[in-house]
Amino acid sequence: MVLEDGRVFQGERMGADGEAVGEVVFNTSMTGYQEILTDPSYRGQMVCMTYPLIGNTGVNDEDVESRRIFADGFIIRSRSLIPSSWRTTTTLEDYLERAGIVGLCELDTRALTRHLRDRGSKMGIIGEGDQRPEVLLEKLKRHPSIVGRDLVKEVTCDKPYDWTQGTWDLAGGYGDRDGGRFRVVAMDFGIKSNILRLLVDAGCQVKVVPATASAKDILAEKPDGVFLSNGPGDPEPLTYAIDTVRGIVGKKPIFGICLGHQILGLALGGKTFKLKFGHHGGNQPVKDFATGRIEITAQNHNFAVDVESLGDQVRPTHVNLNDDTNEGLAHRELPIFSVQFHPEASPGPHDASPLFARFTRMMDTGKPVEV
Repeated sequence: MVLEDGRVFQGERMGADGEAVGEVVFNTSMTGYQEILTDPSYRGQMVCMTYPLIGNTGVNDEDVESRRIFADGFIIRSRSLIPSSWRTTTTLEDYLERAGIVGLCELDTRALTRHLRDRGSKMGIIGEGDQRPEVLLEKLKRHPSIVGRDLVKEVTCDKPYDWTQGTWDLAGGYGDRDGGRFRVVAMDFGIKSNILRLLVDAGCQVKVVPATASAKDILAEKPDGVFLSNGPGDPEPLTYAIDTVRGIVGKKPIFGICLGHQILGLALGGKTFKLKFGHHGGNQPVKDFATGRIEITAQNHNFAVDVESLGDQVRPTHVNLNDDTNEGLAHRELPIFSVQFHPEASPGPHDASPLFARFTRMMDTGKPVEV
């Protein structure tokens, strides 16, 4: 693998043959690699897992967060060839190969992680055979970065659909739950399935619409609230989504997560910026100003909202304790709030899961979120 700054890392082939190009980021989760691979937020990126042993629980048919793998490449230290889990249906390597995803193993992931931490996230290319690093570097230079690139149109759904599936249960797996009290329209910027499941569990009837849906289309559904999903890449090129959200502000309660948080910040007049190496993993400490609690959260983003750019009508609700970047915002007068992290976990902790109940209370009262 060759990075854009010329650094070369050697490893062994894993998964599909061929080349892979993407922004290389590191993820600090110890497990949950299947959920990470199928998270549409990783479109355009190659993921390096910092935990050294990956694949030991195999892959199953249930722990997926979307319709397919969206990560562009996968990098690990040591692969586990013999998975051990009663739910396993195949190995990680077979899963990657069938999906056409290029991976590397037996690579010094500690050195790679330190390099990315010190120098920042880098575009990278995985090559095969005896290709010279300088040849791969020239190919990499011709590939666009994620800055200024619209990746949402590559992951969003083609048409609206209803979602009725709730969260997983040991006795019966996933089950449908019809007849929720609140009607919610979810804008799909790359939405994870467990977000939809938790909305259903919270008592919502959920309709998912493409990222290109207009404010008129969404308001025609007469929702009690609008949800803005996670998704990949840079929020600034998504002018169509920003305009849509701006057209909904003040008309319906809004709850946003991750990219949805950034789009909401832009719609409310704020700005965003790119982080040095982003937040990726299941152990990010965040302070909730409303409760005073410190929550350990799952995160996956390379951009953040500039809290200083927000007007007086918007206030921060959460802060990242590692780097003091914004992790949440709320409108002072309108029922609108969003968070940068992932309260739905999958994978990750459940500390912030009460935010879904906060959304339903906001739809019930029509009042701003408590901050």
